[in-house]
Amino acid sequence: MDQTVTNIAIVGGGIAGLALALGLHARGVKCTVVEAVPEVKELGVGITLLPHGMAELERLGVMPEICAAGIENYESVFFNRHGQFIYKELRGKHAGYPLPEIGIHRGKLHRILYEKVRQTCGENAVLTGHRLSDFSQDDAGVTLQFENGRSLRAALVIGCDGIHSQLRRRYYPDEKLAFAGINTWRGVTRMPPIFDGRTYMRIGSIETGKMVVYPIVNYDDGTQLVNWMAEIRGDKPAMNDWNLNGDAQDFLPIYADWKFDWLDVPKMIRGAERVLEYPMVDKDPVARWTYDRITLAGDAAHPMYPRGSNGSAQALIDARTLADCLAAASHAGADLRPALIEYENARRTLTGKIVETNRTTPPDFINIKVDELTGGKPFRHIDDVISQTELRAISEHYKQVAGFALPASRG
Repeated sequence: MDQTVTNIAIVGGGIAGLALALGLHARGVKCTVVEAVPEVKELGVGITLLPHGMAELERLGVMPEICAAGIENYESVFFNRHGQFIYKELRGKHAGYPLPEIGIHRGKLHRILYEKVRQTCGENAVLTGHRLSDFSQDDAGVTLQFENGRSLRAALVIGCDGIHSQLRRRYYPDEKLAFAGINTWRGVTRMPPIFDGRTYMRIGSIETGKMVVYPIVNYDDGTQLVNWMAEIRGDKPAMNDWNLNGDAQDFLPIYADWKFDWLDVPKMIRGAERVLEYPMVDKDPVARWTYDRITLAGDAAHPMYPRGSNGSAQALIDARTLADCLAAASHAGADLRPALIEYENARRTLTGKIVETNRTTPPDFINIKVDELTGGKPFRHIDDVISQTELRAISEHYKQVAGFALPASRG
C-alpha cells in the first residue's frame, strides 16, 4: 500500500478545503488536500459572494479573478408572486461595504481556488481521485485509507467533505438530513439582462412558489447567464433527489402565470441550459466538531439552508479562523490538538445560530411576512401592508446574526 505523510490532511477539495490550504500555506503550515473526484471540473450553478466572504477571498489573493469572472450586484429587490415590488436595498460597495457582492458560477469560483492552490502550494498539493474509505486514530496521528488502495498519514485531519461528510458520519452515525418539505430546482439561462443586469431578485415565497434570480456571467453580445432557483414547500414528506438532472415539467406549472413586465419566468425556465434538482436540507447543530486529531469545517461542520447566500462565507471564515489557530500553535514538537478546540470554540456556536436563523427568519422572510399579511393576494401599494422600516429591520436582523451588518447597523 502506497502511503504519503503530511502534517495536516484536508479531506475535501471544495471551497472550504481549498481556502484552508491557501490559508495554511500563507502561514507556513504544510498540508495536503485529498479530493474524491478524479478531475476538477466547473460544475454546478450560481453562487453569491457576500462582502464578508469577499474579504476572506481578498486575503487569499483571488479577488481580482473572482471580480473578473462574475457580476457585481448593485441591489437586491423583493417581489411577491404577482411581480409587485415589496422592498429593495443596495448591496456590497453600493451599500457602504468596503468590498463588492459578486454573483459567480460556482464552478468558476472552484476553478479559481483550485488553480491558486496548485500555483502557490504546488501541483501535488491536491490529490484527486482519493475517495476516503476508512480512517483511524492513534496516539501519534491519523491514518486515512482510500478506495484507490493508497493511504495518508497525518498529524491532524480537517473534514471539509461537505454535507455528506464521511468523517462526521463516524461520530454521528444515526444523524439524518433535516428536511422540512421544501424542494428546489436550479438552472442557468442565457438571456437579455433583467433591469440593469446587476440585480438580485427574490420573488414569491415557499408556500406558493418562490424564485431567486440573479446574473452570473456577462457575454460580449450583451446577453447574460442568469442563475435561478425555484423553491416550493410540498404537502408530501418525500424529498427530491440530490444533484440530479431535473425535469422542468415537475415544477413549471407552479410558475405558469409568472409573466411580468420585467421577466417572463416560464420562458426563463424553458430556456435553461440544464436543470438540477436538490432538496432543501440542513442538519441540526451538533455539540462537538473535534475528536482528538480530527475536526470539521464548512458544510461538514454546519450544513445550512442555501438562503441568504451565507454558506460559502461561513466556510471561508472557518478556513481563516482554523488557519490562524493552527499557525499560532505551530512550532517544532508542538501538540496542535488544542488549536482545533480553540477553532471550534470560536465558530461552532455562531454558525449554529446561523443554521437556525436560515430556517426561521432568513432574508426571504420578508416575502413570507408579506404573503401572510395579504393572504398571497395582490395589494394596492406595499405601504398599505407593511412599512419599509419594518422590512428593513427583518433584513438587518439576518445580517447581524450572519456577521455582515455594517458597523452603523450593529448598535
